[in-house]
Amino acid sequence: MSTLTLTPPVSAARSHLPRLKEAPVARSRAARVTRLGQVVLGLLWLMDGLLQFQPYMFGKTFITGVLLPNAAGQPGIIASPITWIANLIEPHVVIFNAFAATLQVLIGLGLLCRRTVKPALLASFGWAIGIWFTGEGLGMIFTGGANPLTGAPGAALLYILAGVICWPRAERSPERTARARIKAYGLLGEHRTRLAWTALWLGSAVLWLLPANSSANATHDAIAAVPSGAGWLTSILNTPANATAGHGTAIAIVMAAISAAVGLAVLRNRRTTPALVIGVSISLIYWVIGQGFGGALTGQATDVGTAPLMLLIAGLHFGHSRRRRIASKTTSHAVATPITA
Repeated sequence: MSTLTLTPPVSAARSHLPRLKEAPVARSRAARVTRLGQVVLGLLWLMDGLLQFQPYMFGKTFITGVLLPNAAGQPGIIASPITWIANLIEPHVVIFNAFAATLQVLIGLGLLCRRTVKPALLASFGWAIGIWFTGEGLGMIFTGGANPLTGAPGAALLYILAGVICWPRAERSPERTARARIKAYGLLGEHRTRLAWTALWLGSAVLWLLPANSSANATHDAIAAVPSGAGWLTSILNTPANATAGHGTAIAIVMAAISAAVGLAVLRNRRTTPALVIGVSISLIYWVIGQGFGGALTGQATDVGTAPLMLLIAGLHFGHSRRRRIASKTTSHAVATPITA
């Protein structure tokens, strides 16, 4: 008996894709990437909560040393509410910090439990917005002195971005194609996630070129002012501080160009993996020489800093992009496979 080989129309073949094993496998990969991101984000929130339990946070120095400085140099519309909130908290600083620390621990635990991920993320969004305004002064962007090296635009903003990428997506209806189901992730989707990454890095490029960050000794002064909390870290910081003295303008131009390239490469989907690696590497350098590990060794840190969050965001994007490429190859292969009868 002869064998007849038929190549079905593309649309007809694709209509059977939901029944192929590639689609469940791709969805399973997507779910694993998202779940891993939720767990890592939960651990970061737990660490922030533990940092908030430090004795320093329960004294009035928390108000004068953490909150009120965020009003300095701000426009009145920003400075006045920050000052008002700080003064409102001051008489009740012990109660406030106990609440803040407990809430962050609960957010972290909520992210570690599958059933409470969505409520935990919603709580984290609201809390992070308040922290970004009061605790970080909107990343000090409106003061003219925000510097990516020292943590701008603020860790709280990155918590929000990581959270929306980690948002669990409900299963789409079976009528939709497998390709449509496996593309989407988080609340933003792939394209808007690329836009968010690009906005972060283009924003960093702009911040590097601000007069406060591009003067001859700007980088030296920023590193020299990093609170280390340990003698060995101070010794490490002295080397880049001395090496950058007088070279602030050149450093700012180079870092602005690299930051823009990192952002645009991901947006254009050209050499995305190298761009993500470079972005994470730069963030880790900032974390060490510009932030002193987020000030964790000083006993006064309120969060882990920006680098762990940039690493999480980059890892999520890489994981989802790789999953999408694998899914695209498998679905394309399924369409091209002939049917024999």
